[in-house]
Amino acid sequence: MPVQLSYNSPLAEYKFSNSTLRGTVCQLLAKYNLEDHAVSVVLMDDAGITGFNEQYRHRQGATNVLSFPFSEAEESNQLPVQELGDILISVETAAREAEKERKTIQTRLIELIIHGFLHLLGHDHERSEAEAWEMWDLEKQLFKKIIKIKTITPPRSTTMTHLAINVDHVATIREARGTLEPDPVFAAGVCELAGASGIVVHLREDRRHIQDRDVKLLRETVKTKLNLEMATSKEIIKIALKLKPDMVTLVPEKRQELTTEGGLDIISNEKKIRKTIKKMAAAGIPVSLFIDPDAEQIEAAVDVGATFVELHTGRYCDAPVEKERDREFLLIERSAELAYDSGLRVNAGHGLDYFNTARVARLETIEELSIGHAVMARAIFVGLDQAVREMMDVILTA
Repeated sequence: MPVQLSYNSPLAEYKFSNSTLRGTVCQLLAKYNLEDHAVSVVLMDDAGITGFNEQYRHRQGATNVLSFPFSEAEESNQLPVQELGDILISVETAAREAEKERKTIQTRLIELIIHGFLHLLGHDHERSEAEAWEMWDLEKQLFKKIIKIKTITPPRSTTMTHLAINVDHVATIREARGTLEPDPVFAAGVCELAGASGIVVHLREDRRHIQDRDVKLLRETVKTKLNLEMATSKEIIKIALKLKPDMVTLVPEKRQELTTEGGLDIISNEKKIRKTIKKMAAAGIPVSLFIDPDAEQIEAAVDVGATFVELHTGRYCDAPVEKERDREFLLIERSAELAYDSGLRVNAGHGLDYFNTARVARLETIEELSIGHAVMARAIFVGLDQAVREMMDVILTA
C-alpha cells in the first residue's frame, strides 16, 4: 500500500505530522479496498500550485488542492503497483484557511487530502449541486469515522422540536386601525399558556407592526423565551442591548417588502454582522442568523461567531409541485446537518403551516420552528389558544 509524501518547496515554518498525513491516505485506501494502489501527495507553496492550476485548469492564482487521477489509458494495471493518482496541496493556502476556520493546519491538511482522494475516485463537486452535496457528505463521514477526529457539536435533540410563535401579525391588525387592540403582548401570553416555547417579534426600523412599547412589555412578561428579530441598524442594536432579549435573530430588511424575503447575505455584510454579534456577545445575548439553506452562508455564519442559524424554509413551503418541494426539503435537511456538524444550533422558519411543518419538525438537527402567519390565520376561525395547540399537535405527531 505505497504512499509517497513529498515536497516541492521548503515548508519548515509549518508544523504538522508527515506520518499522520501518510496514515490518512493509507486509511482511505483501506476503506475503499485499494491497498494495492499507490497515491502520491505533494506538498507545495502557493507559487508551485499556481503553475499547475494555470496549466491544467486554466485558472489564475493559487488553490488549496488539485487532483490528477492516473488515466486508464496509461495502463496502470500492467505496473507492479497500480497508480491511483497524485494529490497536490498548497500548504500556504491550507494555513490561511485553517486560521480563518479556527482549526489546526494538521486538520485542514487532512480535510484536503480527503477532498483530493475523492476526486481521484471520480467524484466532482463542480458537475452539479447534487454531486457537490454528496461529496461534502462523504468528506464529513470520512473525516469523522476514518480519521477519528471528533468535532464539537451541540447534542442532538432528544425531545420534540420546540415551537416559537411570531405575534407580529397581531400588531399588524392593530396598526391597520391605529387603535390599542388587538394587543400582541396579550397574544403572547395566550400562546405561552397554549404550550409555545417562545415568542418572536420583529422590531422593524419602519415600525409597521411591533412598537417599542410592545418589546418593552414583552421583555417584562414573557415567561418562556423572547426572540427579537432585527436588522443591523444602530438604532435597533441600541434598543436590543438595553432590552436584553433571550436571543436576537438578525434578518434582512427592505422597506418595500411585505415580509422578510430571503435570507441574510452574511458574506456581503460580514463586517457589520461580525460587529453586531460582538456587541451582543458582550451583553450576553446569543445571536441567530436568518439565512437561506446555503453551504457558503453556513460557513460564513460559523466564521462571524453566530450561535444559531435559522434556515429560511420559504422556497420549500412555496414550491408548486412535489418534485420541487422534495428538492427544497433535501436542501434544508442537508443544510441543517452541515450547520449542526459545524457547531451551530439550528432553527427554521418562514412559510410553515399545518400541512408542511411536520416534515421539517422530524429533522433531529433542528431545535425550534418559528411560525406566525399560519397560526394567526387559523386563529381567526378557531381562536388563538386552539390554533397554537393544533400546531403543537402537528409537531408532536411528527
